Amino acid sequence: MKVLIMAAGVGSRISRHLQNQPKCCVDVDGKPLIKYTFELLNRKGITNIAIVTGYQEKYIHQALEGFQYARFFNPFYRVANSISSAWFARDFLVGDDLLIMNGDVYMEDAILDALLHDPNSPVLLSDSTRINDADYRFQWQGNLLKKYGKQLSNEETTGEYVGIGKLSQQDVMLFRQQVIDAVSSEDYGCWWEEVIYRSVETGREVYVHDIAGKFWAEVDYIEDYERIKAFVKRLKQA
Repeated sequence: MKVLIMAAGVGSRISRHLQNQPKCCVDVDGKPLIKYTFELLNRKGITNIAIVTGYQEKYIHQALEGFQYARFFNPFYRVANSISSAWFARDFLVGDDLLIMNGDVYMEDAILDALLHDPNSPVLLSDSTRINDADYRFQWQGNLLKKYGKQLSNEETTGEYVGIGKLSQQDVMLFRQQVIDAVSSEDYGCWWEEVIYRSVETGREVYVHDIAGKFWAEVDYIEDYERIKAFVKRLKQA
C-alpha cells in the first residue's frame, strides 16, 4: 500500500489564523497535524509515503524530520488546483494499491482501519451525519456514488465527502492516465478527486464508505481546527 498526501495549497479560508504556515502544520496536541498523520500511517505498517508540497513547504519538511518519504513540489499551487499536484507526483502512481488524501484531514485510527479493510475500488470516504453543514456533497445508493457537488440540496445529499480515497493497483493506473489527460487538456481548475467523480458519468462504479460515528475534520475553517482540538482533549480525558 502506497500513500500520496496532497499538501500544496495555501488554504485561503483559514490562512489568516495560521501565521503563514500550511494547514497540515496546525498543532494537534503538541505536534503538527502532518506528523500525527505520518505516525498513524507508520503504526499501521505503511511507510511508502509521498507528499506533494507547495506553499511554505519548509514547515512541512521540518515537521517530518526523521521520516522517510518521497518529495514532490508543485510550483503552481497558487494558480492551479490539486490535479496539478497529482500530475507532479505521477511517477509515484505505479506499482501498488494507493491511499490518497488531503494533507489537512485529521482522522481517528478507526477511519484508517475501515478504509484499509474495504475491498472496493475506487472508494471514497463520506460521513452521513454531516448534511446540513456539508461542504462537498455526495449522494449514494447502497454504497455506489450517484451524484456529487457543492450544489446538491440537503434532500439530495447522503453525506459529506471526507477528503480520502483508496484505489486498487489497476485503478491507480487509470487514475494516473486521467490526471495526465486532465492536465494535457489544461483543466487546471480540477481537483484530484474530480477525475474519479466524473467517471460515474461514463457508467463506472465509484464506491462510498460511510464513516458515520467516527471523528474526522478537514482544516478548511478555524471552526474545523477547534473541533479537532476539542476531540483530542476529550481523548486525553477519557
